[in-house]
Amino acid sequence: MHLIVDGYGGNVDVMKDHGALFCFLDEYPDTIGMTKITSPQIYTYKGQKPEDDGISGFVLIAESHISVHTFPYRNYINIDVFSCKEFDTEQALDELCAVFSLEKVRSWVLERGLEYSDVETAARQVDLVRSNLRSRL
Repeated sequence: MHLIVDGYGGNVDVMKDHGALFCFLDEYPDTIGMTKITSPQIYTYKGQKPEDDGISGFVLIAESHISVHTFPYRNYINIDVFSCKEFDTEQALDELCAVFSLEKVRSWVLERGLEYSDVETAARQVDLVRSNLRSRL
């Protein structure tokens, strides 16, 4: 599963704060039932224009990774939670909104690697595709 989030109108002070981003990436995997396998890495980016400035961070989890890119001068953040293990995407999104005080979000959930999934997951996918096809007819 891959939760993709574009967040707007959040707490700019948090978006600029290396320590806050580090703490988030350090604690968030456990919050959503994932297993952190590295310490979070945080980097500063200074662009040619101030609105491009921001900080980025990521943490590797046993299930894949979580990454965050902030653009404080645009009051924008993008976040990816990528996991080969199913997780509660609504809970994960609610937690992200709370931590970064996001006023508006656009989010998508992609199911990746389906050809490697277990029988139950594959059956759910087939049912979903069939249901979508029926609704179009």
